[in-house]
Amino acid sequence: MTERGIERVDVHGIVDAQREFFLTGKTLSYDFRLKQLQNLRSMIKENEEALYEALQKDLNKSRQEALTTEIGFVYAELDVAIKNLKRWMKQEKTSAPLTHKGTINYIVNEPYGTVLIISPWNYPFQLAIAPVIGAIAAGNTVVLKPSEYSQAVSACLAEMVGKAFDAAFFAIVEGEKEISQQLLQEKFDYIFFTGSTDVGKSVMRAASEHLTPVTLELGGKSPAIVDKDAKVNLTAKRIVWGKFTNAGQTCVAPDYILVHDKLKTKLLRAMKKQLRSFYGKDPLKNSNYAKIVNQNHFTRLRELMQDGNILLGGRLDEEQLIIEPTVIDQVDWDNPIMEQEIFGPLLPILTFSNLDEVIWTLKNKPKPLALYYFGESDESQRKVIENLSFGGGCINDTLYHLANPYLPFGGVGDSGMGAYHGKFSFDTFSHSKGILKQSTKFDVSLRYPNSKIGQAIVSKIMK
Repeated sequence: MTERGIERVDVHGIVDAQREFFLTGKTLSYDFRLKQLQNLRSMIKENEEALYEALQKDLNKSRQEALTTEIGFVYAELDVAIKNLKRWMKQEKTSAPLTHKGTINYIVNEPYGTVLIISPWNYPFQLAIAPVIGAIAAGNTVVLKPSEYSQAVSACLAEMVGKAFDAAFFAIVEGEKEISQQLLQEKFDYIFFTGSTDVGKSVMRAASEHLTPVTLELGGKSPAIVDKDAKVNLTAKRIVWGKFTNAGQTCVAPDYILVHDKLKTKLLRAMKKQLRSFYGKDPLKNSNYAKIVNQNHFTRLRELMQDGNILLGGRLDEEQLIIEPTVIDQVDWDNPIMEQEIFGPLLPILTFSNLDEVIWTLKNKPKPLALYYFGESDESQRKVIENLSFGGGCINDTLYHLANPYLPFGGVGDSGMGAYHGKFSFDTFSHSKGILKQSTKFDVSLRYPNSKIGQAIVSKIMK
């Protein structure tokens, strides 16, 4: 038996129990779903302190960062879902062509059934519970597999959910990657995965065995483009905040900077000032600065620091697994640091002299999860947004689009498929079922064979 008792997890039994519960039809009503969302909110409120402690233990997240990027984020998602659930569940009437005279047409959003959510370690509470909100709102039963790398949060979630919910409706399954593999062998009705592109491919392969639909929230190298007319001080402040929050372990963090060569020196000077303002003279001793999640990731990041020339930062504490915010110059596209998602507090900086060249270069790279453009020209902003494909992003900011529950969040291409947050979460976990209700008061013969007049009329209408 392993340390965490993997062999004792009856994965098949959990999934079977959830499927039986779903088949009772209990999850279909508005009252049931609303009660579960309210229960989820109460559960979080009652266990806030335990969550703060777990987030601090796993990633050294400060109380302020844990509130804004994890717990507060989930409260906002819950409030939107609770407020709008009844409207989301309503049948949506649609139009019909003249050939369908006398019919009533509408869309019914129905739950898929039993869904599997696999969450990552970097935002171990937010990225676990945010999709759960959508799954519950849509009327599904939920199996959640938290990351084994964030053990404190995983254990906290398991205890909270175990006390607050019937496992036949919402269950937490802890364990190492072998448990994830066992879960993926089961037949779920929907799978929602957040993590790396490589693991996402494995999830999609497993889902294909059962023709299970998936949402994949992956990552990639998200650029920050700083044009010559960007407001330097504000740009530096927002890039430093977006990159080094959670020590860069954010899927939508700016992965590298492309700065206009006329602005590079000013930007670096402004970034140095902001780094000191946020993290002090010695970030390694700042108790509010997040640590790297484990030794393997720390070692990987330390090796990436060998590329280029370190302009800012560069110090590390292996015992505490801390790497201070680091800006790296003189890197090329074929350096290892530019060939993989960094997912840490290392920020390469490259220069350009022509925005069109930047756009052409990025067009030939894998599509990132996010893109950030800094500049005042409306024309340049439009050019970047219309000519580059990416999951989502900001103009003159970083990360903030993620916190708007009225915007879809998701990737495209190598950075994933599908989207969620707010109503988009409800839609993701719902099947849109089209219904036509035909009149029995009369019968239009146009569609039937051997009706020459009908054929002529239909032909004219449909041309």
